[in-house]
This record gives sequence, C-alpha cells and structure tokens, in this order.
Amino acid sequence: MTDPHETIRWGHDALELEIAPDDRGTARLVRLGAPGEERTAPRPGAPLPLVEVTTAGLGRHWSGRHLVDTVLGGRLRHRAHHAARDGDRHLLTVELHEPGTGLTAVVRHHSFDGLPVLRSEVLLRNEGPRTLHLESVGSLVAGCLTGGGPAALDDAELLWAENEWFAECRWQRRPLRASSPERGGRYRTTSGRSARVVAGQGVWSSCGRLPMGGLTDRRTGRTWLWQIEHNGGGWRWECGVRDDTAYAALYGPNDADHGWRHPLEPGAEFRTVPVALALAPDGGPDGAFAALTRYRRATRRPHPDHHRLPVVFNDYMNCLMGDPTTEKLLPLVDAAAEAGAEYFVIDAGWYADRGENWWASVGAWEPSASRFPGPRGIHEVLDRIRARGMVPGLWLEPEAVGVSSPLAQSLPAEAFFRRDGQRVEEGGGRHHLDLRHPAARAHLDAVVDRLVGEWGVGYLKLDHNTDPGSGTSAHPGEAPAAGLLGHNRAQLDWLDGLLDRHPELVLENCASGGMRMDHALLSRMQLQSTSDQQDLLRYAPIAAAAPTAVTPEQGAVWAYPQPGDSLDEVAFTMASALLGRVHLSGRLTELSPRARESVHEAIAVHKSLRAELPHAVPSWPLGLPGWEDPWTALALRTPTATHLTVWRRPGGEADTVLPLPHLAGADVRVEVRYPAAAEAVTAWRPEAGELALTLPTAPAAVLLRLTGAPSARS
Repeated sequence: MTDPHETIRWGHDALELEIAPDDRGTARLVRLGAPGEERTAPRPGAPLPLVEVTTAGLGRHWSGRHLVDTVLGGRLRHRAHHAARDGDRHLLTVELHEPGTGLTAVVRHHSFDGLPVLRSEVLLRNEGPRTLHLESVGSLVAGCLTGGGPAALDDAELLWAENEWFAECRWQRRPLRASSPERGGRYRTTSGRSARVVAGQGVWSSCGRLPMGGLTDRRTGRTWLWQIEHNGGGWRWECGVRDDTAYAALYGPNDADHGWRHPLEPGAEFRTVPVALALAPDGGPDGAFAALTRYRRATRRPHPDHHRLPVVFNDYMNCLMGDPTTEKLLPLVDAAAEAGAEYFVIDAGWYADRGENWWASVGAWEPSASRFPGPRGIHEVLDRIRARGMVPGLWLEPEAVGVSSPLAQSLPAEAFFRRDGQRVEEGGGRHHLDLRHPAARAHLDAVVDRLVGEWGVGYLKLDHNTDPGSGTSAHPGEAPAAGLLGHNRAQLDWLDGLLDRHPELVLENCASGGMRMDHALLSRMQLQSTSDQQDLLRYAPIAAAAPTAVTPEQGAVWAYPQPGDSLDEVAFTMASALLGRVHLSGRLTELSPRARESVHEAIAVHKSLRAELPHAVPSWPLGLPGWEDPWTALALRTPTATHLTVWRRPGGEADTVLPLPHLAGADVRVEVRYPAAAEAVTAWRPEAGELALTLPTAPAAVLLRLTGAPSARS
C-alpha cells in the first residue's frame, strides 16, 4: 500500500505531471507540462479531482452545463499507484477508492518517449454491495492547463472544428472568456458554472464537429490539443475556468448529452473511452498538431499500406457516381493504369440491378447480373484490373441492411438496432446491424471472406450513410446510448478480427465523406475519406485542414479532373491530393491530351515524394484554413525538405507571403514540383523566414519543395 499523502511525479523528457492530495486527501492533477516550464503553484483546491463520476444517487456540488465538481470525485482517495515502462512507452496506474459506495477508479496514463502527449482512460470497479447507476465518467480531467492567473486566461483561446457533409475540418477560434467570462469585481468568485461544451450525437463520431478541441495562448503560443478516441457520437468535452486556471474534461457517452446510463453491479467493471492530450510549449497549434500526428502513428495498428501509399482510382466521384457497368469500367481501368494508379475501386452500385431501388435492398453484397452481363460477370472487370497491374477494390456499407433485403428476414431481430422492442428504420428504408450479435458478425465475416478470399479483392471502402439515432436497447432496461457504446466497441473488435485474417487487406474509412473521422477507427483502418465535396474550389480548405484529423499518409483526397476543366483547374484538383493519399477519379477517358499529361505528371510527382509522407508533420503557414479564404497553404515538414501546397481561389490579390519560421536564416532552394508549367514567382527572404509567392491567375495551385541549410549569417 502506498502513502496516500505522497505526491506522484511521473513523466519523461517531453512531458511530466504531478498528482497530489489536497487537505482532504482527494487526488488531483496539480501540474501537467513540459520539463523546464515554470512550475506554477495552484491555489489550494484549484485543480479538479483526478476522476469525475456522477451516478443517479450522487451528482455534482454545483449544477450547470458542466459535469465536473462531482460529489464522488471529491470523495475518491488515493489507494495505490504504480509506474512502469514498456519499451518506449511510460505507464502510470493510479488507484482511487471511495469507501462509502465501494467504488474503485483506476486511472491509466501512458506516454511515449519524446512525445508531449498523454493518453488516458479510467476503469471503474464496484467493490461495494449495491449497484451503482453511472451517468458520467471522465476519461481525463486536467484542471491545470494555464498558469499565471487571470492574465493567462485573458490570452487563452479555444479551438474546435465544425465538421459537416461537404464542409469538413473547419477550425474555429474563440476567446475562452467568451464562454467563461470574468465575473469578479467587488465580490470574488472562483468556481462559476460556465464552460464551453462540445458533444457528438448519434452513430457518426464527427458529424457536426470533430471529436477534438484545444486551448491556445495567443501571446506565448502554448497550446493544448485533445482528441476523444471513440468511433461513435457518444463523446463530450468541456473547457472552462476554475480558480484562475483553465481546465479540460474529456468524456465518452453521458446522461446529460446522450441519455447514457450504465448499471455497475457489485463486482462489475466499466472502462471509459480513451482520450489523448497533446502539448506544444510554444509555436501555437502547429506544434501540437505535429505532436498529435506522431502520437497517432505510434498508436495505430501496423500495416504495409502506411509505407507503400499506393495511388487509388475510385470510379465514384464526378465519374460514374454509383452507376458502374462492365462497358463503362473497362475503359476507365485502362485509363487509370496509364495514369499510374495501383488500386482500382468499384464504388457504390455494383450489387444492384439497373433500375432497382438498391437503397432499400442492400445487404447481401452479391454482384448485379444486369451491370456485369458477360459469362464471368463482375470477374471480367476484376480480371482486367489485375491484368493492368492494379489491385481490385469494392465498396461496402457493412452495417446497413435494406428493409427489402432477404437479410432483413433471415437474420434474427436481435441482430439489428432496436428501441422499445421495435427494429429501428432510418434513411428511407435502412436497418442497422448490431455487431454485438454473433449472427450479424458472422454475416459480415462471410461477406468479407468471400470477397477477399475467393474473389481476390484487396481493398474495401467501408462506408456508412445513415444515422439510426441514439442507439439500441438490446437488453431489457438498457439505455440506447449504452447499447450504442457496446456496438461501437464490437465494431472495433470486428475490424481487428478482419485484419487478423487478412493482414494485407486495405480498409478505407468513409461515412458520407468525413462523418466518422476519429482515431478509434483510424488506428485500425488505413485510409480516411476526407469529404464528398464535388467542387474542386471548395475542396481546397478541406484538403489543407485534413491533417488536423488524420495523418497525411491516411488522408484520402479526391482528384477528379473533368473534360470541361481548364488546365489550371486540372492542376488545382490534382494538387489538392499530392500531400495526402491520391484518390484519383473523374472522366479520365474524355480528357484532352494536355489535361491527361497534367494528370500523369501529378501522379509521377506524388510517387517521387510519397516515401517522405509517413515521416512528415503538418503546419499551416497562413493559419488553419478558413472556408472562404482566397489563399490557403499546407506544409509538410520532413527531415530533409518542406513540401508546400498553396492554393489561390478567385478573390484577393495575386501575391501572398508565407511565414516559414523553421527555415529562418537558411539558404533555401525553392523548386516548383507541380505543375511544371506553373506561372509561379517565388522569392525567399531568409532573415524573416518568409516566402513571397505570386500566382497571377485564379484558380491556381502549386506544389513547392523547399530545401536548405543554415546560412553563414545565421
């Protein structure tokens, strides 16, 4: 048994923390930051408890929109802790106990050498005699994000990302004081009830907002970023002020936002969803996104695709749009191979006869005879793909079963989402599988094993286009949000099993574009669809901001040249994908010879640099992209070069200046990589660390490569 009054100091060369008891013995996170940062002594009682929990019988001390200041959280006492190492990973386990209820909370932190990122989850165990009806549990409560008192709070700004269909990754910035105003004056108050709350809803994890947030100091650049690693909409974060310091509390599903309740019976355990918190001591959000990028790579499932980065052609976007046939596909297969594609994916529609309402009949995943009428059916196309040196892929929407599908009757009722004893129907004729049920999982396993094992398909685009609401009540008394959490966890387990059986299979994560952009899924799946946006001009800020949510080597960006596009527009759409995963599409067979040459040039340039992408970290020289900004820029920094894509949309001047402070004082060589015929004029200003760029026409986009060593003057 460890001393309950002991201060726990833990960490490594990039991140350290201190957990200490207050005068009542409540364990609190009193310091979290980088080694060498000024140690700020919090006011007595300022940091929140290490764990915040509410039950039906024990809520909060102060009512309000927040879920902190809980009665149980204040009663949990330190019982033991243990620090260990697993390779380059540092582990800390802190066990807390509340004797009145018998509740034990085990906090599990881990962090990697050299990475200023803390990963956290909490295990609750009921060691008491009575059932505890959980209503909220924090995965991480950090009550000490700012120092320096009220002045630091006045400089603090909140970050979050609006995320809608066709309009993903739109980062916002707002003063913390806008949601947590200073209420002092003659009478001092330190707690308050205000907080900025951001929460997900439904089945899609990133519909409405990304499951991310942040806090940055506009004066010093010190920045925190957090992500909730959950593959459903049952998540929440809040950020506010307690006793002159900012706090963040990160949650999975809870009663206030999702109607989540979980009966924790005697002897039972409950585990929260994992979360991560990244720190950049200076430099602003770019440094924190770089740390989060490295963390995402360190915590995902290893897969060959993360290093090969093959070019994918997909027949959907601004191309066949869900109407594939043998006649239409064969010329596209040849054109894609000539352009340099290495995978060819047949998207939606391959399973439905022409004229059929496939939306309501989907589920069996058998090929359409009318679309593929030859003696070999769809295999004629799959064989052509392989003959042209590419790997075939198919689109699936695995969790969907149409109301008219034979599966709707052959699978047991318990294999579907249900509420109040009724099977849920959503989206004009869709049921939703509950992957906790063995029959649902067996059906999907059989489908995948047939497509991959028998047909030789090497790529599956896993889509999801309906939101069946709050969840499912599979068992009597189960809250739908609790059933949804169970399904979410079963989905992750299903993906792990699928890749265990087919380790070379490449999986793309899609949900109406980017409506499931979360690290829980991206730690398993190899690619992420970033958007369904069809307008090449609107796609630019999405493509530029995508690395905030997904590593560059996983972010699939559509490049879809059209026959009517100007050469500048062809270059614009191709440039959007070159610093991510190229999802080539469009009507390649109808392009002019010069447009086709531009496409081939872009693919060749991408292949020449793609080996660097898995080691690159992103930054945004013009700031995080604004939806209407005429100029947008994304930089990827590697150990040997900086790759920079710059887009100019109509509006604004023909000139811009891009700050690149990491190259200040260096003799930099600026090379135009794509398009080779770009009318770009560049001038490097070494003293200021700035690149002046002129693009005389709009729309226009250019990919630059900057290399250089420190100058003699630096």
